[in-house]
Amino acid sequence: MKFEVKTQNDELLKSSCSVLLSFAILIFIVVLSNISIKLGAISRHYEIKYLCNLLTIEKSSLNFKKLSNLTNQNTKQKMWDLCREIVK
Repeated sequence: MKFEVKTQNDELLKSSCSVLLSFAILIFIVVLSNISIKLGAISRHYEIKYLCNLLTIEKSSLNFKKLSNLTNQNTKQKMWDLCREIVK
């Protein structure tokens, strides 16, 4: 007959591994969220720059509408001022 004695060291090791794994997963999620937010901001900036370049070439109302949605500018004059600053 075999007798096994469980010690607290095994339980301590398992619980500390699960805590470390949970902590690592949480840090991974936070890092991915941060990267996602930064990439969204970079993408938005380049889209605004692209639309401003389009407006300097082709002055269509669709481009004004897209730029207005991205920048929250209401008047065309404000959008022109913004585009002048960006295109410089």
